Amino acid sequence: MKPGIDKEKVVNIEERIPKIKEQRKQKANRRLITFILLFFTMMLIIIYLQTPISKVSKVEIKGNKNVSKEQIISLSSIHKGQTEFWSLSKQKAAEKIEQNKLIKKAEISKQLPNKIAISIEEYKSIAFLQKHNVYYSVLENGTVLPEEVTPTDIGPTLNNWEEDEKLVQMAKQLNKLSDSVKKSISEINYTPQKSNPWLIKLYMNDGYIVTASLKTFGQKMNSYPAIVKELPKGEKGIIHMEVATYFEPLKKTDESKKGDGN
Repeated sequence: MKPGIDKEKVVNIEERIPKIKEQRKQKANRRLITFILLFFTMMLIIIYLQTPISKVSKVEIKGNKNVSKEQIISLSSIHKGQTEFWSLSKQKAAEKIEQNKLIKKAEISKQLPNKIAISIEEYKSIAFLQKHNVYYSVLENGTVLPEEVTPTDIGPTLNNWEEDEKLVQMAKQLNKLSDSVKKSISEINYTPQKSNPWLIKLYMNDGYIVTASLKTFGQKMNSYPAIVKELPKGEKGIIHMEVATYFEPLKKTDESKKGDGN
């Protein structure tokens, strides 16, 4: 090789050595800084877990009406000053709360530094069960609340019903109705027959009577306003909805009396 070229290569290597050393130094410094940061992070985590701030300091509950805050806290197993904030499973705690038959949905959120917020959606009252001239709220899922209440226009009164599967079915069917149709019903009587153990009779606020099957009531009853519009004005009667829908006019009382007198 030529002497000039060899000399040039030696010079280039000597010039690069300081740069290589600097790069190695910077890399070593970065590693040291990373190690220090990891060390202090671990120390902070350990200290945090050993202090009260790592525990839930406050549980805020909203949306509950029929279920007390104490019951919800007990179901959730979230306890102030005891439950670990970061290790708490929101989903599992919500599932525990939803085991209560009055609660439709529970949502849990974490708020820094250590606060828990629980939002409750309860089943709504959909009807009123009459028992010995006393009224009780019936919820969407068929659950009957134990406290006596005064009926309102949010739903009909249920007569001759037991607290069993048929009452649950009735609540589910009512829940399929629009609010306007639901409010147009005054009473629903359970009137089973040997040929039809699902037969129910409805007394409407506008004076009509409806007979229907409990199994199909929720589907067919939403057409009630359209059916009434097609009926002769001023003529009351029974609207049958068990299978085929048809109208049966009621005989007038005066005509019945006259017939009895002849």
